[in-house]
Amino acid sequence: MALTTDIVSRIQFAFTVSFHILFPALSIGLVTFLAIMEGVWLKTRKVKYKQICRFWTKIFALTFGMGIVSGIAMEFQFGTNWSGFTNVVGPVLGALFTYEVLTAFFIEAGFLGVMLFGWDKVGPKLHYFATLLVAVGTTLSAFWILSANSWMQTPAGFVQKAGKLVVSSWQHVIFNPSVMPRYFHMLMAAYITGAFVIAGIAAHYILHRRHDEFAKTCFSFAVLSLAILMPLQLFMGDRVGLEVHENQPIKTAAMEAVWETQRGAPLLLFAIPDQDAQKNLFPIAIPHGAALLNTHQWNGKLLGLKTVTRENQPIVPIVFFSFRIMVFFGILMVIYAGMGFYLRMKKRLFQHTWFLKLSRWMIPSGFIALWCGWITAEEGRQPWVVYHILRTKDVASNVLLSHVISVFILLVIIYGIIFGFFYFHYLLKVIRKGPLEIKPSPEDQPFQYMSAMKKGED
Repeated sequence: MALTTDIVSRIQFAFTVSFHILFPALSIGLVTFLAIMEGVWLKTRKVKYKQICRFWTKIFALTFGMGIVSGIAMEFQFGTNWSGFTNVVGPVLGALFTYEVLTAFFIEAGFLGVMLFGWDKVGPKLHYFATLLVAVGTTLSAFWILSANSWMQTPAGFVQKAGKLVVSSWQHVIFNPSVMPRYFHMLMAAYITGAFVIAGIAAHYILHRRHDEFAKTCFSFAVLSLAILMPLQLFMGDRVGLEVHENQPIKTAAMEAVWETQRGAPLLLFAIPDQDAQKNLFPIAIPHGAALLNTHQWNGKLLGLKTVTRENQPIVPIVFFSFRIMVFFGILMVIYAGMGFYLRMKKRLFQHTWFLKLSRWMIPSGFIALWCGWITAEEGRQPWVVYHILRTKDVASNVLLSHVISVFILLVIIYGIIFGFFYFHYLLKVIRKGPLEIKPSPEDQPFQYMSAMKKGED
């Protein structure tokens, strides 16, 4: 494949978005966890819950900041590398991106300062209100981004005028056919990613016998959350699969490497898709499996890749393998959640060193599954930037290939320094230091404090 401006621009954008998506996903998971823990602290006034909130707020702040930095770099590329895209779809997506920015800056950023620095400056209820609004802001921001991206997957509510896409129905644009299942699938992925990070770090403390009560509380909550979230994610993944089969059958064909239209297509456990020969090499298959999973029918019909020309096919090996990596890690996470729930029910959650060590190794699993799922969704849409409406190569900016390559090299270096060094350096520094020891105050232990005051007066 020859390197062209649009190919290198696509690789560059994939690089930046791959970094960016990890930070908002973890932010959504962490801030939801913080909102729950702070609510429990307000209800119980137990110091350990306040300690949990103070510690994980530091990691959330670091992650949130990296998300903003990586997001700005990514968005600039719409103008520098994809000017044709903004020119054609600006009347549609411009508003959705604006709503996301307004949500992020007026809700998230507006109350983020109170959440991060207001512990000793505002009352507990006001601080909790700020935390809730930050959680709401991140969740709404994710909706607007998923709405825009889903519209590119399943465009609706527009007409074409003078070479531009113009909105005819905002309801159909925002609530396009794929947005709701994909949005909830993404939310579940964010919660799961956060839960594995919390479980892994807490397991590290338990293994080293540090911050015992803090770590056990976090670990127990994370494991219970995963036991609830993983079945929900399986359900949402199934909904997304059905939606993709209905609205983007060629993407389904690429995910399953189905070349000929057929009923009862097998599920390929392994194969090497040969796009040049339009066939699979060394297939290991389960009869009727792909048909059953994607249509819920034993002899369901799957459209074949050969029904479209090769230039209208996505790069099948990328879609095929990224989808299987996502599923593989999904299965690992389901098994982990099942084991954790069993140990928790048997009250042996903290007694098995092997499970605690496994928890540390599982920290990246949510990120890998999320990343591979995103690759499957985006690469599976190709060669269309707006499905069956606008081709990706037709919206690339008219810039020199050498300029795109130079900027890409600089981005790799800068990202390596900022995200590869500073983020992990400060993240590991926070983890090594651990949670602060918080002494009980009248605010934290009101009943004990009042009792002691009464005895003192007597």
